[in-house]
Amino acid sequence: MALSVVTVPWAVPRWEPGSADRLRVAALELFAEHGYDAVTVNAITDRAGLGRRTFFRHFKDKREVLFAGSERLPVALEERVAAADAAVPAPEAVLAALAEVGEELLRVTTHQAVRAAVIAGSEELRERERTKAAEITDALARALGGRGVPPADARLLAGVSAAVFDSALQRAVSGGTGFTAALREAAAVLAGFSRGR
Repeated sequence: MALSVVTVPWAVPRWEPGSADRLRVAALELFAEHGYDAVTVNAITDRAGLGRRTFFRHFKDKREVLFAGSERLPVALEERVAAADAAVPAPEAVLAALAEVGEELLRVTTHQAVRAAVIAGSEELRERERTKAAEITDALARALGGRGVPPADARLLAGVSAAVFDSALQRAVSGGTGFTAALREAAAVLAGFSRGR
């Protein structure tokens, strides 16, 4: 599977130009061909035509090829919810933050479908995804608490919002739609369940 190279803002190469992107593309190709567990760092560097030292300058391990920069996602969501006008109801502030960050995420990353398939095939990677979802929930709960939402309510809204965000991302990647449309669809499904449909 041939994958194109794209520069991702949170992985700007500091050494050999384009090396992080070359490593990322090589890793995704190999993960898709052989499965995550069967691929070694040596195989990735061989495919990219780079050395192990270059790999470890950009990524601490092969898992980070898939998750580099993900630590910024909860921060971005928390900042946007906190920055929303105080007059905006909390659920609307959260949905607006999810839409903005989700659109930005899909704009600056590529190969999300390949990444999702690789993660689905590995328990280790699925556990890392669950950790990321928990971090998003924590960040949203903090932001909502800062807006005066009671702790139990903030935690509930944050957890539901993190699940809606994940569902919207999956819908956008698999359906080829924009993130905001996918977010509306996911929110509508949730609203339908709450009405007993």
